[in-house]
Formats: sequence, C-alpha cells, structure tokens
Amino acid sequence: MSVSLKLDTIISSYSFNKLVSPSITDASLSLLSISSPFLPKSKLSLRNRSRTSSSSSNPSSNVIVKASTSSSSSPSSTTLSDSEDIKITSVPTKPIEGQKTGTSGLRKKVKVFMQDNYLANWIQALFNSLPPEDFKNGSLVLGGDGRYFNREAAQIIIKIAAGNGVGKILVGRDGILSTPAVSAVIRKRKANGGFIMSASHNPGGPEYDWGIKFNYNSGQPAPESITDKIYGNTLSIFEIKIANVPDVNLSKIGVTEYGSFTVEVIDPVSDYLELMKYVFDFELIKSLLSRSDFRFIFDAMHAVTGAYAKPIFVDSLGAEPDSIVNGVPLEDFGHGHPDPNLTYAKDLVDILYGENGPDFGAASDGRHNFRLLCMMKRLALNGSTPLTKWRGRGFETRQQLIV
Repeated sequence: MSVSLKLDTIISSYSFNKLVSPSITDASLSLLSISSPFLPKSKLSLRNRSRTSSSSSNPSSNVIVKASTSSSSSPSSTTLSDSEDIKITSVPTKPIEGQKTGTSGLRKKVKVFMQDNYLANWIQALFNSLPPEDFKNGSLVLGGDGRYFNREAAQIIIKIAAGNGVGKILVGRDGILSTPAVSAVIRKRKANGGFIMSASHNPGGPEYDWGIKFNYNSGQPAPESITDKIYGNTLSIFEIKIANVPDVNLSKIGVTEYGSFTVEVIDPVSDYLELMKYVFDFELIKSLLSRSDFRFIFDAMHAVTGAYAKPIFVDSLGAEPDSIVNGVPLEDFGHGHPDPNLTYAKDLVDILYGENGPDFGAASDGRHNFRLLCMMKRLALNGSTPLTKWRGRGFETRQQLIV
C-alpha cells in the first residue's frame, strides 16, 4: 500500500511564543511529522558535495556589476552612500521580459536566471514593491533546497539586500533551509520575511530548474497583491542598488558585520527541530522507533531533507543510522527527481517490499513541504477516505489520500 500526500503546512499556525495554544494530542501528529553581471566570469561547475560539513570551502564568486547601455540617458554606476565599511552603488539596468511572479515565486531554467541581471532585477523589483518599513534596518531569512545555483544566488541576494538598507540577513549554512524551516526561522526570530531558493520537486542541475519566492513575516508566501507589484516593477526597473560587501563564507556558522549590515550564518536545523518538538510528541515517536517489531526507512532523495533526517530521526528519535538513505543533499539531487511517487521513489518501494523489508517507509519532496510518500505493509487505505478518519493511524491533513 502506498500513499501520496499533498501536505498542507500543518505547523503554520503554531508560534514559538505559544500565543496560539494548539491541541496536539492525536496519535496522528505523533507519527507524522558566464557573462552575468552578478556571477563569476568562470563557468559554474556542478558540485555534488555534502551540505552538512562546516569545513567545506565556499566557492569564490567575485560579484561584478554590468550597467545597461540601452539608453543614452542612462547614467553610469553611481555611488549612493559611502562609509568606512560599506559602499552602495546604483547600477543602471533595463526591464527583462518573462518575470511574471506568482505566489510560488518565479521559476525558470538555471540558464535563464544566469542571464545578465535576470535575478538581480527581480530581487530589486521585490524591494521596490515593499514598503520601506517592511525591510529597512530589519532582518530577512535566506535559504533553499540545496539545488544548483543556490550558493551563487545567495551572494547576489545578500549584496542587493545590503544595498537596499536591510540590516541583517540570516542565511542557512551552505545556503540550506527547507521551506518550512524558513517559515519557522522567520517566526521565531521575528524577521521581516525571507527568501526561499527552490523550484520545488523539479530536477536540479545546470540544464534544469531554479526558483525564488518571498515569504512575509508571518512565514507565509507573499500575497498576490505583492507578487503583482513585483511583476509590475520588473517592467519599469532602471537601477539595481548593490553594496560592496565581500562574498560570505556560507559553510561556517557565525556572524560577520559590515558597518551597519550583518550576515549571520545559522544552523539550518535547530530552529525547525525546536518547533517540531513543540508540535509533535517526540517521546511517543521514539517509543515506536525503539520497538523490536517495527522498522523504518526514510529516503531524503538527496534533497533538502537530507540535512534534517539525521538530527531528527537518528539523533532525536533514536532511529538507526542506516534507516536514512540518500541523505546527503546534492546540487543535482543525485541525478534524481525529488518528487516522491511510485515512479521517482522506486528504490524506496523496492526496499520496502523486498525480502525482510522495513514496516514503514517515507520520502519527501525536494523542498520538504509539499509531497510526502508513505508506505506501510500492514495498512490498506481507501483512496477516497478523508484523512481525518485515519488520525489514529498516523496521518493528518486537510487533503485526502491518493493511493
């Protein structure tokens, strides 16, 4: 029996300060829980490397600015402010077609985002769309699913954020933060919002997809009223404000200050794990995983959940280390497709239904918030049965099972 769940973000209403007092007593919740102006001139290489090592080196990406020359009236790069530690420059640009933005952000092929000023224009258009009080001298969160181009994009976003007066950027180590983790960090640390670098369950790599979206201080995606403004501003943009801050070493947790601008590289797991321990009964789950007659396997599909699987399942819940497979986040998801279903999670299916296979198997999508494939040998579910009727069996969502 296999179950594919389209997950609502069931934790979105729970706050760290417990202003909301949820009733979390159900057993269900216990179980589920190039020439680009902002890129190096050298060609980007695909780096299939562990994202959990704090000792890995950060690639050099000397940010250069390419001023648009489409209009004779366009000024050259202009220094807007200059202090002892930071310089902000206004760089002329011109609108780029095809930046229509929805609540899921902007998604295109990597090669599109690597075009001259493509990402930079969109980021600047976003700042142009927000009231100054929503970001000036405030803090923003930055992270993503670990796919190709995320590290380079993070450096671009940091520099433009500084150029627009943001006071602090909180970025996940190695640029890693799952979508629900970004939401958790925003709410816990009372940030003004956050950038999520992800193209959901779409494949990653130089020939594949990349995406970006913005969440507000509630942790939820920016509403249509804002995404429409972003698109409108992409059609009229004429300058990009960029600060001369150096590239940040994303692989090392710590705080770096550049005058009044601060970048803090944070552990991508800790805030999210704290929230999970608040929402779910970890002791009850741990008692299940410790039973001799229950075996569990989780396939991270070489996506963002690989950074969370060991700290949560192994270190906190006591699962065996070998219960985690494909647990290293890779920029191309190990040449896979992080869309957990019976086709793309076939390896997990084969393990579960193989000789002496585990009792329960699960896999999540690339950004850890949309799809979850659950497989149990001992439970047959009717695909039309509302999930609320299975709350005691480990499932809880407002959607229905798709078997």
